[in-house]
Amino acid sequence: MNRVLVAGVGNIFRGDDGFGSAVMGRLAGHAWPEGVTAKDFGIGGIHLAYELVDGWDGLVLVDAVDRSAEPGTLFVIEPDLAAAEAAPVAMLDAHDLAPQAVLAMVPRLGGRLGRVRVLGCQPASLDDGLGLSAPVTAVLDDAAALVLRLVDEAVRAPVEGAAPIGAPVGAGPGGPGSEAPERRR
Repeated sequence: MNRVLVAGVGNIFRGDDGFGSAVMGRLAGHAWPEGVTAKDFGIGGIHLAYELVDGWDGLVLVDAVDRSAEPGTLFVIEPDLAAAEAAPVAMLDAHDLAPQAVLAMVPRLGGRLGRVRVLGCQPASLDDGLGLSAPVTAVLDDAAALVLRLVDEAVRAPVEGAAPIGAPVGAGPGGPGSEAPERRR
């Protein structure tokens, strides 16, 4: 059985950066399958890194992601883990650790990353302030449904080596590491 972590990240005090936390709020109380853990890590990137060291077969990371698209556009991204691991170690701020830095830290801390999928949403604003913009708020239900689909795929996927059931994201002309826009309202 696959162990899958669903992790919401972001700063609720910086507008749409609170997307990950808002999606996790929509999923609060959901009955997750055995082996699945869902947590809102907020700005606790260092806590997420240490959680990942415990060994997970899959990670669904939910975050605001700037891809220069229309605000509210959802993306499923499979990051290039080899590139993340090879990235130089930067000065760490435990309260502002970017997801790329978290992924790079895990192998350095003795952990192993399983399959990572990022559900990102194009923010309209990352300015200081509470609350999400209208375009990001409008896609929260779609994002929550997409998280459930990604978790289902991760739970059913073979544990080691093989591609998941169904067409993998990023298998188009851009190859692994490319993103596929999912939905836009």
